[in-house]
Amino acid sequence: QVHLVESGGGSVQAGGSLRLSCVSSEYTYSMYCMGWFRQGPGKEREGVARIDSDGSTRYVDSVKGRFTISKDNAKNTLYLEMNSLKPEDTSIYYCAAEDTLCGAGYWASPAVFGYWGQGTQVTVSS
Repeated sequence: QVHLVESGGGSVQAGGSLRLSCVSSEYTYSMYCMGWFRQGPGKEREGVARIDSDGSTRYVDSVKGRFTISKDNAKNTLYLEMNSLKPEDTSIYYCAAEDTLCGAGYWASPAVFGYWGQGTQVTVSS
């Protein structure tokens, strides 16, 4: 069982920055893929970014050039650096991980990931 704990959320003004962290109870180097998702009120959970065990990364178009996903295997921590934040980025952000093959389907499908954190709120005001 993998436990994930997010932190770093908060309230910022548009144009500001936040860095989310996700500490894993298991070695992050053993994860086939890890990712960040978000879910706003009344919306479906949306994949934001994903990093695979080979270091490759993918992003949803709306955050490309603004968000960066990374992980520090020495600290068993996944990060999401968020810059130039917009009000539409307001959501609960969830960390996710999978310790078996992540599959060849859509990279941002929540079904890929077997482990989830509790979420951290990000609020961006205009």
